[in-house]
Amino acid sequence: MFRRDFLKQAGLLTGSLLLQNQMLNAFSHKPNGIINLGVIGTGDRGKGLMHTARQLNTSFRVSAICDILDFRLKEAERIPEQGRLMQYSDYRKLLDDKSIEAVLIATPLNVHYPAAVAALEAGKHVYLEKTMTYNISEARKLVKLAQKYPKQVLQVGHQYRYIPLYYRVKDMIDKGYLGKVTQVESRWDRNWNWRRSVPNPALEKQVNWRMYKEYSGGLVAELLSHQIDFINWAFNTHPDEVLGTGGIDFYKDGRETFDNVQVALRYNKHNMIGNFGATCGNAYDGYLFRLKGTKGTISLLTDQGVFYPEKETRKELETIDGVTGASKIEWNTNGGIPILKERSKDGTWYALNDFYKAITTGSMPASNVITGATTSVCVHLANQAIAQHEIKPWKSEYNF
Repeated sequence: MFRRDFLKQAGLLTGSLLLQNQMLNAFSHKPNGIINLGVIGTGDRGKGLMHTARQLNTSFRVSAICDILDFRLKEAERIPEQGRLMQYSDYRKLLDDKSIEAVLIATPLNVHYPAAVAALEAGKHVYLEKTMTYNISEARKLVKLAQKYPKQVLQVGHQYRYIPLYYRVKDMIDKGYLGKVTQVESRWDRNWNWRRSVPNPALEKQVNWRMYKEYSGGLVAELLSHQIDFINWAFNTHPDEVLGTGGIDFYKDGRETFDNVQVALRYNKHNMIGNFGATCGNAYDGYLFRLKGTKGTISLLTDQGVFYPEKETRKELETIDGVTGASKIEWNTNGGIPILKERSKDGTWYALNDFYKAITTGSMPASNVITGATTSVCVHLANQAIAQHEIKPWKSEYNF
């Protein structure tokens, strides 16, 4: 029964064209008008959003940009666009522009909430980068505020909810191909100090804001929030207990956010433990994401994935009419089954397609204010657990 059901899905497990088309139908919409965009925050992520929006030039037109740093505006200005870009150093002035219909917010984390509030109150649709808010209080308030503006879209930049590979992994979990999942292992490591060059020492905190607690949630918010959000989505869940530890263990350079963190999230409903870690002191694992179940393991990169069946599962998959080894399943050299042959597009491409669809059809984006708030709470509980050396429980008021 397992083998027959698995093989029914084999075309999707080993080829992505059909799945790509399914994703396009799910997250895109035939353009019925170009939407004028304003981009608030034109650092690396803001420029990346601008580049993707330009690819979708029948859906979006970037008309205005905003940043408090002049050199960031000049960098963004060099990105080819349609027509002249209005430039602002104060996002409130950009929001006063009635021609701007929607904004992409890619500021430091501490500005996410005030910028999103101002944009909603100004009548704009909002694409808000992850993590949604700086703290739990802001997450709760933004959920309530968004409910006052039901005709305006608030989408959060957790892209795994749109990438065909991760979409398929969720489908495999739902169909029981992994059996009972009890362990999640996730890392996002680098051997680099995470610093950007600073043209003027007075701009240190504005440029390297990720290293300062006033602006940032550190490695958990900037990196691990993606995997944490995926587990929330894939299992329709949230953690019940959060543990963590970390420190500034290598780069003694004045930074405040930790360069080495490890958090464990306990999901009682699923009898599952999620381990999420990141370091700036070793790049061997790089990006690592594994889901371990009684029937098999899924090992993921950002754009590739492999299913490794357990011994009994592999035997079942290889057996046809009692003959072992008579299998049509494509195995790799390590004894795994590639989940998709072709690599997906960048997740931002799918996410902005869904943003356009949500705006033009009034639909709810897959990554929205509720899911974004849930993941924000997970991130902030993790940072609190690390800082306070305490186990942090999930509370009923976090059930949005």
